Amino acid sequence: MVVCVCNAIRENQVREMARGGCMTACQAYRALGCEPKCGQCTVVARAIIDAERAAA
Repeated sequence: MVVCVCNAIRENQVREMARGGCMTACQAYRALGCEPKCGQCTVVARAIIDAERAAA
């Protein structure tokens, strides 16, 4: 699933960043070499990060 259309970031990338220690959407995006543009995706990215952290 595409999480961020502006940066072409996929769900699996966000999950990988969360497993790597990123705790916020902005941290995950920076780790991927970009930043949120329109910001609509950050809610979804945050939910994915929270789910990964809960499963750890």
